[in-house]
Amino acid sequence: MMSFPKGFLWGGAVAANQVEGAFNVGGKGLSVADVATFKKDLSVEDYAGHNHVSTEKIQYAMDHLTDDEFPKRRGIDFYHHYKEDIALFGEMGFKAFRMSIAWSRIFPTGEEEEPNEEGLVFYDNVFKELKKNGIEPIVTLSHYEMPLALAVKYNGWADRKVVDCFVKFSKVCFERYKDYVKYWLTFNEIDSIVRHPFTTAGIIPDRCPEGKELEVVYQGLHHQFVASSLVTKLCHEMIPGSQMGCMLTKLTCYPNTCKPEDVEKTLKRNLDNYFFADVQVFGKYPPLVLKRFEREGIHIEMLPGDLEILAENTVDFVSFSYYMSLTEAVRTDQETTAGNTVMGVKNPYLPSTEWGWQIDPLGLKISLIELYDRYNKPLWIVENGMGTKDVLTEDGKVHDDYRIEYFKSHFKAMEAAIEEGVELFGYTSWAPIDLISASTSQMSKRYGFIYVDQDDFGNGTLKRYKKDSFDWYKEVIATNGENLN
Repeated sequence: MMSFPKGFLWGGAVAANQVEGAFNVGGKGLSVADVATFKKDLSVEDYAGHNHVSTEKIQYAMDHLTDDEFPKRRGIDFYHHYKEDIALFGEMGFKAFRMSIAWSRIFPTGEEEEPNEEGLVFYDNVFKELKKNGIEPIVTLSHYEMPLALAVKYNGWADRKVVDCFVKFSKVCFERYKDYVKYWLTFNEIDSIVRHPFTTAGIIPDRCPEGKELEVVYQGLHHQFVASSLVTKLCHEMIPGSQMGCMLTKLTCYPNTCKPEDVEKTLKRNLDNYFFADVQVFGKYPPLVLKRFEREGIHIEMLPGDLEILAENTVDFVSFSYYMSLTEAVRTDQETTAGNTVMGVKNPYLPSTEWGWQIDPLGLKISLIELYDRYNKPLWIVENGMGTKDVLTEDGKVHDDYRIEYFKSHFKAMEAAIEEGVELFGYTSWAPIDLISASTSQMSKRYGFIYVDQDDFGNGTLKRYKKDSFDWYKEVIATNGENLN
């Protein structure tokens, strides 16, 4: 068996809006994440319900400037604990740490003439701490946290003006952090705009013309594609040797049966998933997507030169999240289950987490082979993990053998894909430390190797505890994946 390549970038991944907290500290403005509430009486599998947003709800959030109802405003207070947390990552031996820069910490409304120096200094300090611990940052420029003011004023990315705002923000980041950051991503799970347009792109459904919400969403997506290409160009010009990647939610889907109709439906669902990376890797819209837009009456406004911008500024590598797989069927009476921001037909051959996500390590190998065969670009798994309820014992331990087993099986799948020729150069788990869930704003849905003493309502000491998986992952990294026992 081929081992992981020398210099493989093992580590973990977080997002600013889920860990930083300090939503009203250091000049930070509100972001779209600061609108999200924890709905304790709503099923954890009701993703649409947890992420419902309206103009009325946004106004309520803007009028109530506390973190009582809004868990992402408090995160896990990484803003004040970053030295401690990074030291723990260093102790695990992290080679890489994926993080995001909160746009509204740098430009509180997105439209200021000058960036917020206090926000810039915070990330200066984070990067210095990472360097001190020998950890390579990989930075996402937009991870579900655009300034709320841009959503309210322009309906987010639906307006072309936001492209310029994002380019300006990115340019400031490149100039300020060029000596610290080599690896960059533009948009986290850019495809998610279709599933949750407000979280991803600040698009407010009730602000869209009736019957035209999907067209507005795809218009916003086009603006993100253009912005991503412009920023990729800037990055290459401003930071010699830098690499820019795209980031896709890998929603691996199998036919529920070998019935040809199920196979066709699955094919179309998977092709639709690839579309978002296709544009950023190949530099053009897939013909089948353009035909679908025409068929469905979706008209995208493109400025002269947009297609040339896309064609000339493609990404250097492909990164993706992988948590689960689903199946697809034409029958409508099949049992369904939840996944990462999606629903699908339940696979009877796979176990599920408490949140309904089906655990499929072989699906990760399949995904790696599919992606590498399609794109012939280096790959980086930037999110993978299992959200569960952990129990902290009286002596400060968390015995999470289930998490170790999850990672062990997925690492073996990665190793098998590498053996078959896949160029995989990094892996960052989601998440190395417990944080606020993106989908349900829960704290009790825990992913980390490090336990954070905080409950769903913000109660707790915020003290950090090493779980059993902490030492296990430390050994995996130390042996470059050779010791998975």
